[in-house]
Formats: sequence, C-alpha cells, structure tokens
Amino acid sequence: MGGEVQTDERGRLTIPKDVRERYGEEFRLVELDSGIKLVPIPDDPLAELRAAASDELREASLGALEDAAREEAREQTGEHVR
Repeated sequence: MGGEVQTDERGRLTIPKDVRERYGEEFRLVELDSGIKLVPIPDDPLAELRAAASDELREASLGALEDAAREEAREQTGEHVR
C-alpha cells in the first residue's frame, strides 16, 4: 500500500499496478499547500455522485442539477437570479 515513486527524465510517474487496480487509471492532480494529491476519477462520475447522495439528489435530472448549481453560484456572487 503506497510507497515512494520518482519521476523519470520526462517528469512522469509510474503508479504501481496494485494501486491502479484498486483506484483506476485516471487521476486528478490536486495541488495543496503541503504538497500534491492524486484523486481517482471514477469511470462514471455522475453515478458515483448519485451513489453518495441523498434520495432527492439521486432522482434529480442532470438539467435540474445544472440549474441548481447556476442558481447557487449566482447567489454566492450576489447576482440576481432570473
């Protein structure tokens, strides 16, 4: 589980096979104040979100989720919602 890895001459990392088998082949690189973190990207992000969400969110359409996100963003930035 885990361990040390080093970049090659081109700056690439090799993720060990057991880690790839557990978490997948795609990761998002997140920069933190104290370093970096690799976060696995699920094959179906929407399905993962729905699985972790409430019943109300599981039943919502993608359009409804997008509308709710836009409204929340407008409220947080002080824009008027039409």
